Amino acid sequence: MTDEVAELRALLAASKRAVVFTGAGISTESGIPDFRSPTGMWAKVKPIMYQDYVSSAAWRAEAWKRKFEHEHTMRAAEPNRGHRAVARLVREGRVNAVITQNIDGLHQASGIPERQIIELHGNSTYAHCLDCAERYEIDDLRVAWQRDGVVHDCLKCDGLIKTATISFGQSMPEHQMIRAREETLAADLFIVLGSSLVVYPAAGFPEVAKRKGATLVIVNNEPTGLDEIADLVIHQGIGDVMGGAVGVN
Repeated sequence: MTDEVAELRALLAASKRAVVFTGAGISTESGIPDFRSPTGMWAKVKPIMYQDYVSSAAWRAEAWKRKFEHEHTMRAAEPNRGHRAVARLVREGRVNAVITQNIDGLHQASGIPERQIIELHGNSTYAHCLDCAERYEIDDLRVAWQRDGVVHDCLKCDGLIKTATISFGQSMPEHQMIRAREETLAADLFIVLGSSLVVYPAAGFPEVAKRKGATLVIVNNEPTGLDEIADLVIHQGIGDVMGGAVGVN
């Protein structure tokens, strides 16, 4: 165990109310590509704006084409050592909430209760109606796509169906943002795992935590813009760091 990992373990032991904030870096260790790096998804295709999705059948078709083409990668992914370490901390009552920028559902798959996960950018493992919020499963929508070449409108209200993610140009989820702020303000230890901390307003939460007196820890392979204000910065793999700190293989 390195000195930095030992320090993180001590901080966790001393904390009364910790919050974990996760970004793409924790899920790349499960084989899920990120979006923003030079080799990420958006280096290959531009993201579809929310306004284009709701106004254009052609853009909706393109969005679903991309979704079904890449769905196998998401489905094949499993929680890694970092996810399992966070799940243990939640299970033991040492982490009160997980705020995540990720849309892959791997925190849920690791065993963390839904009520303790705050998804700032939504979830791509299911879809919903933009009008009435009726939930739709991806498998069912794929059947319709393969049969008809289209994802039909909502069966309840004829609204548009979209993956339950937050697209560019779409409003952030108000309830989740409120929950995230409440947890951030209450935290005495705020641990950032695998986020470049460039996407606002989500990236503002570590700054808020630090201003309110929480100890700020950043674990990321690359430097971030908030490293200089953090109390502990570890530029190593998340699985090794968290697994070592928590005792998870």
